Amino acid sequence: QVQLVESGGGLVQAGGSLRLSCAASVNTFSFNVMGWYRQAPGKQRELVATITRGGITSYADSVKGRFTISRNNPKMYLQMNSLKFEDTAVYYCNAHINNDMDYWGKGTLVTVSS
Repeated sequence: QVQLVESGGGLVQAGGSLRLSCAASVNTFSFNVMGWYRQAPGKQRELVATITRGGITSYADSVKGRFTISRNNPKMYLQMNSLKFEDTAVYYCNAHINNDMDYWGKGTLVTVSS
């Protein structure tokens, strides 16, 4: 059973930084893609950033230049700089092999005060 556990969330002032971690119970290279998603209050879950097995990264336009996704087995990270109020959300770790093997963590709350 694959388990993903997020950590690193918290309360930070606008302009500050946080580093989220996602600890996987298996080798992260088992997954084709890993990513971070977030869900703000009253909104749908949205993609923040992904990293492929080969290390190719992609980002939502809203976080480009501010967030950096990385991986150091068995963890994945999201370095978040220049945080904005609108970055407030629950952040979820995702690990994907195929449509039948798609895993989620329980999330970690990031609150940015303006």
